[in-house]
Parts: sequence; C-alpha cells; structure tokens
Amino acid sequence: MTKTTRTIALMAVLALAVATLSLAAGENRTFVIRDAKVYTMGAAGVLPKASVVIVDGKIAAVGPTVKIPAGAQIINGQGLEVYPGMINSWSNLGLTEVGAVPVTNDYSEIGGDYNAHIMAFTAFHVESEHIPVARVNGITASVSVPSGGVITGQAALMHLDGWSQAEMAINKSVGMVIAFPSLGGGRGGRGGGGGFSGGRGGSFTEARRAYERRVKELSELLEQARHYAAAREANPSTPRDRRLDALVPVVKGQTPVFLQAQSARDIRNAVEFAKKEKLKGVIQGGREANKVADLLKKENVPVILGSIVTLPAREDDPYDAPFTVPRDLGKAGVKFALTSPSSSDVRNLPYEAGFAEAYGLPHADALRAVILSPAEILGVADKMGTIEVGKIADLVVTDGDLLELKTQVKNLFIAGNNVSLETRHTRLYMKYIERP
Repeated sequence: MTKTTRTIALMAVLALAVATLSLAAGENRTFVIRDAKVYTMGAAGVLPKASVVIVDGKIAAVGPTVKIPAGAQIINGQGLEVYPGMINSWSNLGLTEVGAVPVTNDYSEIGGDYNAHIMAFTAFHVESEHIPVARVNGITASVSVPSGGVITGQAALMHLDGWSQAEMAINKSVGMVIAFPSLGGGRGGRGGGGGFSGGRGGSFTEARRAYERRVKELSELLEQARHYAAAREANPSTPRDRRLDALVPVVKGQTPVFLQAQSARDIRNAVEFAKKEKLKGVIQGGREANKVADLLKKENVPVILGSIVTLPAREDDPYDAPFTVPRDLGKAGVKFALTSPSSSDVRNLPYEAGFAEAYGLPHADALRAVILSPAEILGVADKMGTIEVGKIADLVVTDGDLLELKTQVKNLFIAGNNVSLETRHTRLYMKYIERP
C-alpha cells in the first residue's frame, strides 16, 4: 500500500469515526423520567406521581398522564424525586483551581479600578475539576464573577456541562459587578462592599471623604457612558471605547448591576445610588440586608446573599445572625437568592438552603432561593427555574429531599444531556479502594 493510499484509508476511517460519533450524539436525546414525585416550582406545584419528557434538550411534557415517545430512554422514577437544577448565582467557579497556585487563578484583572469591559466568560476554564464536583450535587448552572477594583467586570451565567465556553454559556454577560464603596463595617466588622474599607485606620471624616470621592468617580464614569451612547447613536463613526461600550447597557437599565455591599449602611447607600443613577440594581453580599428589608422591598431591589454558613460579623452579634437573614428577608417579601461562592464549595449550595430552613425559612422558600429566584434575578426565568413545557431540561433526580445532606443524586440532566456523575472524588475513591 502506497503512502497516499494509506493516507486516504486513514482519512476514511477517521471520517467514519466522526460520523459514528455524530450519530451517537444525535441518538438518545429523548428521555422520560417516569412515575416520580415532581417539584415543578411552577403553577402546577408538586406532582406526587408524574412523568417528565425530555426531547432535544427541552421539556416536552410533564404530568401524570403524558404520552411516552417511541424509542425514548426510560428512567424509572418510582420512589425518586425530580427538581429543576439549582442555580448558584455567585461564585468564582471556573476562574480558579488552586488558590495557592497563581497560574491556576484568573479571576482578578490587574491595572485599574474600572474594568467594565472585562468578561468572566473569556477566562472560564471548562476543564476545572470543581465543575463536575459541583454539578453532581444538583447544581446545573452557576454565575462566575470577576473581581478586583471598583467596577470589576461582567459576570457570566454558565451551564456546568459542555466542551467549550460558548457551549456552556447561558448568558456571556449576565450583569455588571460593582464593588460599591464602603463606609466600613463598624467595630469588629468586616469591610462592606469594596473599593476600600473605611472602618479602621482613620477617622470617620476621612472615610466619608474617601467614600464620596469614589462615588463621584463612579457617577462621572456613568455620565460619560451616557454621553458616549448619545454620541454613537447620533454619529456611528464616533471612535469606540470598550469600557464605555460595556457600560451603555448599564446606564440604559438593560442589564443588572450587582452592587456588592454588606452592612446596612452600605446597602442603603448602594440602593440610593442605583435609584439616583437609574440603574437596575441588585445587592450582592447582603450580610445585614434584613436590617434594611423594608427599603429593599419598597424599591424592589433583590439580593444575592453571600454564604450564610459563616461567623457573625461583629463580636456582639447573636451566633445565628447570618443564618436568620434569609428568614427575615422572606418575611419582608424581598426576593433573594442563596449562594455558595467559593469555587471548591459550590457543591454546598443545597446545604446553604438547608441551614436557612433550619433557622426559620420555609422549605418551599428555601428551594425557591436556589432554583427559581436566581433565575428571576438573573433574567432567565423564561427558560430556566421550573419544570414546564418549553423550558431547558436542567433536571435533578434524587432519592430524597434535595436539601438533605444524606440525599443522593441519581440522575442529572443539563440542557437535556444525561450527564455523568463521575468526579475526581469518585475516580480517586475507585483508584484506592482497588489498591492491592
């Protein structure tokens, strides 16, 4: 056989392999989870015994008497429960691997405090070992957030399965992140939103002066973006500015602005700033959000909480101060989402909700805080967050309550794909359990 003939034969084999893989990928895209307890999180509520039909990545039918398509893969759901996939609405997942190894971290931009043009999406590492560990606990999507500076950049909402950043992206830019200037957390407190912390090392007058300077800089930059948008609309040949381009949807109220603030005073200042600048504000962090719940409700400002499984911020705070924030926000009618922000701990999201439930948040509200409320706050509730016809098939099949520590995930669907439950943890377990 000549070299040319061998090359042609090899190419034919490769083409056949690609075609076979393509056919395989196209097969088995229809699934039915049959006779399970289904938490729709929608108008239908909880269905004690129902089936969910998945076709081409979408939910095609749900109910007790659905028609099962020919050739569908059947998952016996008897004794199991089905939930929409959880959404972790704040993290650095995909942007860091090992905190102590700098080359594995790409979450903070160097060179300036105002980086509106920076996108977490471009730095997202699809091969992160943290991703499968998170998803096998029922998290099907997560927001990845850049950090550093005052305007830290644009957060991305990502599915936790896929071959590439583009394939995994639900929304490449789900909102702008602003570490809102802080007046400090007070005695024994941790810093507020960001930019600086004025609670220590100087007088309140100095802190107020620094705060006002930062807020003025932010306001001036937003005003520049408004003028830039007007100039571009009047004359499309106006030179482009990447930073101002990124801020145009913000000043037009088209994209959310995540204002990082922790103390009650900082949250109040952030809400007033958003109102003055006509921004679509969302408070992130919210350690003392319950202390200004009436204001948040009045202004219709949602909250993305940081981890509530933490120590009290001040020496004289009650031990359960962080745990009861969700309960208080729920009672006040404030929309909020629970999160597990650290990349390696995103898997703990259901237990954040479990803690909130243990300290007074009703079970239905705890589920909502990790499933539907994040979808609503992030502007994707039209395609995620409930088990309804036409929604993306992000589903979790469990052998018990989703928020219980002992519950096991039996099947996981992301965008209609029946995702493997293998992780680095399971591989290491099998490797060493079989050791001679």
